[in-house]
Amino acid sequence: MNVQILGASFDTPKENADFAKKFDYNFPLLCDTTRSLGMAYGACDDPKAQYAARITYVIGADGKIEKVVDKVDAKSHPFTLLEELGGAKAPK
Repeated sequence: MNVQILGASFDTPKENADFAKKFDYNFPLLCDTTRSLGMAYGACDDPKAQYAARITYVIGADGKIEKVVDKVDAKSHPFTLLEELGGAKAPK
């Protein structure tokens, strides 16, 4: 499967690095400290928001949004989505 997973949060680079290390993330976490990405993708509606909503966007090779998931269960969602995209099955 040819996919690139990215995460984004309002945290600083240090905070994101610590978070990724703590949870053993093997994908990049983008730092949106200005909230511009969050505002553009609807994860917040205020540039002073403390937290972003958890939303997944599947973006095709052509740069167009193919799927939006705005109700995300952080534990099961990555596996469910990868399975839907033709990847490995979720662990039992």
